[in-house]
Amino acid sequence: QVQLVESGGGLVQSGGSLRLSCAASGSIITIYNMGWYRQAPGKQRELVAGATPGGTTNYADSVKGRFTISRDNAKSTVYLQMNSLKPEDTAVYYCNADVRSYDFKLVKNFWGQGTQVTVSS
Repeated sequence: QVQLVESGGGLVQSGGSLRLSCAASGSIITIYNMGWYRQAPGKQRELVAGATPGGTTNYADSVKGRFTISRDNAKSTVYLQMNSLKPEDTAVYYCNADVRSYDFKLVKNFWGQGTQVTVSS
């Protein structure tokens, strides 16, 4: 099986920074797109940032210029550097990846368990 394990969430004051990490492990052949989503209470889960294996990135308009996604393909890890955090960034952040594994013939989508980010005003 494939597991995505996030770390780095926590409580930070408005204007502060946090760095999230997500490490993929298991019977992995290839990891394709990786990304970060978030879900605030009472709201739908939304894409925050995504990154292709080649390094192409995309961001939600609300985080452009403040968040940076990066990945270390050798370590099967994706990061999200979050700067200038705002109270509206408060949410559970989820790692997501498209993975081809030895367990399945087709590419499957996997989610991490989520990590809480709370920004106080």
